[in-house]
Amino acid sequence: MYLSHSYQPKDSAGKLAKGFLRNPLTPILGIFLFLIGYIALMLMPREENPQMVVSGSTVIIALPGATASEVENIIIKPLERKLKEVKGIEHIHGMAMDNVAVINAAFYIGEQKEDSNLKIYDKIMQNISILPKGAQQPIIKPLDIDVDIPIVSVAFYSNDPKIDPTILYDRVKNIQHHINGLPNVAVTDVKGAKKHQYTVQVDINRLSGYNLSLGQIVQAVQSLAYNVPEIKGKTQDNKIVMIGVRNAIESVEDVGNIIVAQYMGSAIYLRDVATVTDGEDIQNFKSALVTSKTEEGTFTPLKNQVTLTVSKLQGTNAVVIAEAVKEELAKYKEQMKAQGINYIITRNDGERANEAVNELVFHLLLSIVIIAILLIFVLGWRESLIVTLTVPAILAITLFVAYITGQTINRITLFAFLLSLGLLVDAAIIVIENIHRHFHAPDAHEKNVDQLMIEATDEIGAPTNIATLAIILTMVPMAFVGQMMGQFMKPIPANVPVALVASLFVAYIFTPYLAVRLLKKPDPHTEAH
Repeated sequence: MYLSHSYQPKDSAGKLAKGFLRNPLTPILGIFLFLIGYIALMLMPREENPQMVVSGSTVIIALPGATASEVENIIIKPLERKLKEVKGIEHIHGMAMDNVAVINAAFYIGEQKEDSNLKIYDKIMQNISILPKGAQQPIIKPLDIDVDIPIVSVAFYSNDPKIDPTILYDRVKNIQHHINGLPNVAVTDVKGAKKHQYTVQVDINRLSGYNLSLGQIVQAVQSLAYNVPEIKGKTQDNKIVMIGVRNAIESVEDVGNIIVAQYMGSAIYLRDVATVTDGEDIQNFKSALVTSKTEEGTFTPLKNQVTLTVSKLQGTNAVVIAEAVKEELAKYKEQMKAQGINYIITRNDGERANEAVNELVFHLLLSIVIIAILLIFVLGWRESLIVTLTVPAILAITLFVAYITGQTINRITLFAFLLSLGLLVDAAIIVIENIHRHFHAPDAHEKNVDQLMIEATDEIGAPTNIATLAIILTMVPMAFVGQMMGQFMKPIPANVPVALVASLFVAYIFTPYLAVRLLKKPDPHTEAH
């Protein structure tokens, strides 16, 4: 016979258990948690590694005609002293060369990028008066690690070794234009290309015959307008008038017809003292070669290649961007094949990030299964099932919080989940074990099931809360670790405490709810026997 009085919970654990034990909204809440967790898993940007906050700037100041020693004394040293006044700078490195000064200022890892760049700009502008007369306006180039490191690299090469390398560059440049327009693509760059160029090879003997210097030739070529802008205007009836002026240089003949000097009343043309050819930039001695492995396991001969690199915006999904790049490349595959051009994707951080995330998710699920099997032998299959069902709900809450706080899924984020997995089931195991003990207590037959659930949950509330708080406090100091290690390990103190707090709520709400429907109170006569 059941006792008439009902148990009144004193702790938050018992109050939560009582509020949700027979509440029809409890299963809806469970479904909602699974849903938001799945949405967060699908929408969260995926990366192989967490992005570091690295800030710094390069200051470039030209001083034409100055030697390296002069540049060091009148530009580098004074500006280094001023930049040391900027708070947050870890290292300053100046390089003095003839005609130009280059100063690199690196901030401590973790310093905000925008604030750091603004500090450098303000300090240079405040002290621009200390620059010597003749120094040009400083060029301040911020360091941006997000766009400086590409996530996709594509090597383009021609099957025909005799093909004009500038044709390959033209094809890649056209593809680059379209890929640069894809969503969340930050920067694209072409490396190893041979660009179009008119090459002027001056005959020194002819130059001497006309009594000309090489400087006159250079000045004449440089003075020619490379491109004439369009002239735009409006008529009275608001029609736009555009007058297109053709480029001054369109062929080798145009270059050869440049007048470099007057000699005895006659014009001396560039073609009289030099040979002009149309081709590639022969002064560019850099080249890159590519080889690929065939199906038979052999390697193809080395071929000249042009590499297209693609960088993404910070906090965006590397997997999605890499797939978009592959789809865009596929559009031109047949067209390039007809032109004898192939390509190989030499770097794909999106694919690697996806593989890393999927592998860790697999190990996460494997760990849950192992915990479930262990609990079967210790508590029973029903108790094991209850504990196992709480884990996805806890992870769903943690994933959703990580998503709305702007985090990404990467190796360290999932490592934080793996690290906390053993801790996540602690609260649920404690609750289900205490429920199991109350079910088998001598006076269990005198209490109804609801009363047992609430009393068992309320009984362990205070110690479980304190134990969980103690574990959270051990994770908090990790958030104050500085430098690169602090940036790299940031997902652990950001996600483990959230997961532990979520484990408490899930244990107090869903464990009693599931236990009252899955566990059976033993028969007192059978228990006594």
